[in-house]
Amino acid sequence: MFDFHPQLKQRFAALRTGGEFFSLRYVRESGQHLSVRKNVAEPPSLSRDEGAMLTVRVNGVEAYAATNDLSQAGLQAALQRAEQQARLIAGHALLDLREQAVSSDRGDYFSPNLDQPFPSLSDCYQMLGDESAAVPKDERLVNWQVSIGITQVEQIYLNSAGAELRQAQRFVYPGLDVTAYDGSDSQTRTLGRDNFGQQGGADVISRCGLLGAGAQVADQALQLLLAPNTPQGPRDLLLMPDQMMLQIHESIGHPLELDRILGDERNYAGTSFVKAQDFGSLQYGSPLLNVTFDPEIPEELASYSHDDDGSAASKQFLIREGLLLRPLGGALSQFRAGLKGVANSRACGWNRAPIDRMANLNIEPGEQSLEQLIGGIEHGILMSTNRSWSIDDARNKFQFGCEWAQLIENGQLKGVVKNPNYRGISAQFWRNLSAVGDRSTFKVLGTPNCGKGEPNQVIRVGHASPACVFSNIDVFGGDA
Repeated sequence: MFDFHPQLKQRFAALRTGGEFFSLRYVRESGQHLSVRKNVAEPPSLSRDEGAMLTVRVNGVEAYAATNDLSQAGLQAALQRAEQQARLIAGHALLDLREQAVSSDRGDYFSPNLDQPFPSLSDCYQMLGDESAAVPKDERLVNWQVSIGITQVEQIYLNSAGAELRQAQRFVYPGLDVTAYDGSDSQTRTLGRDNFGQQGGADVISRCGLLGAGAQVADQALQLLLAPNTPQGPRDLLLMPDQMMLQIHESIGHPLELDRILGDERNYAGTSFVKAQDFGSLQYGSPLLNVTFDPEIPEELASYSHDDDGSAASKQFLIREGLLLRPLGGALSQFRAGLKGVANSRACGWNRAPIDRMANLNIEPGEQSLEQLIGGIEHGILMSTNRSWSIDDARNKFQFGCEWAQLIENGQLKGVVKNPNYRGISAQFWRNLSAVGDRSTFKVLGTPNCGKGEPNQVIRVGHASPACVFSNIDVFGGDA
């Protein structure tokens, strides 16, 4: 681990530039994806990537260049390209960054259980094969897959102000999906994959519940085939954590990214219904809504000590008792907007510049158990596991679909219904938050594939949430 650090530090010290500040961010990433489909092992997908980005500030203007040539000459050439670029754009610069503070922090950050070896390739295939074989033999079960993805990242940040930051992380993504088909309808039920990822080791597989889940997930897919369509009309909506994460992501996370609010994303991913002047005044949700940027839950996907610009990360409330307080904006966006943000300037790799990204964006637990949440609903529906989403470019009007739903009548769970969907308007939806689950309903989840930026960056985002109830929501089935 960090075996290249001594050489890198020596080469960084030998770099020369006419700028008043410069930095280097080195990233080495390796990954593997393993899967067994219908009891047949598929070839492993393996990847490895390594390189560095050099950033320089010249008379208050910053520019950068990336390289996979990590020799002394390669790093010096990249720094020179960055300096040349900074001098070329100086006449067009909109900001003078000479007064922007830079990090001088030193420290290391490690994923939990990183010192414990991960199961071997053959052991992983054995585990996946056993779970695949546990899917019952039924002619209506036409496809199933069990998989696991593992990504390991080492990152080193050095700058001319003396910062020296190292982070070593391992990300694990277990998954299982089963598709049932009866000749006229198909239904898929999943566990994990794109909505369950955590930092850690083999313990992540256990926390996901993958082992022993094959028969249950298959049974739920068959139940969906036999279920009636979701009825249409206003109901109280109980969202489980694996759907809450999508709701948080799309209708809180993206709207609060400060570079998006400032207009940087309008050509690609859109704008935001949130304005810079809304912070401190906009009632984003009901008084039950408490949203935090929290990099301090060890197993959550985007937990870290410092972001990719070297800013120290700590837990911050973005929304407290429904009131919007703080944006998802890193050091540069904070400097531009004059607003306090968080340490979320992040890049997806060595050849991308850090931009404002969601990291760990969580809803704090409330006080009600799942039984109490259900018991408080007279006419409602429980939904879990996202399968479709659509939201406008201001992240305001949305329509989301789920895999699984059960009706709730007079405080009791009733039958399963299929093709559940709901729609709303972001701020109005969150103001309809009427009950929040306690710690027993709280789950740490996350996705590896949040996309943003030009050129595109796909990054890991964590979301932890309890189950939540929303009043008077428009729900509908697949025929609506």
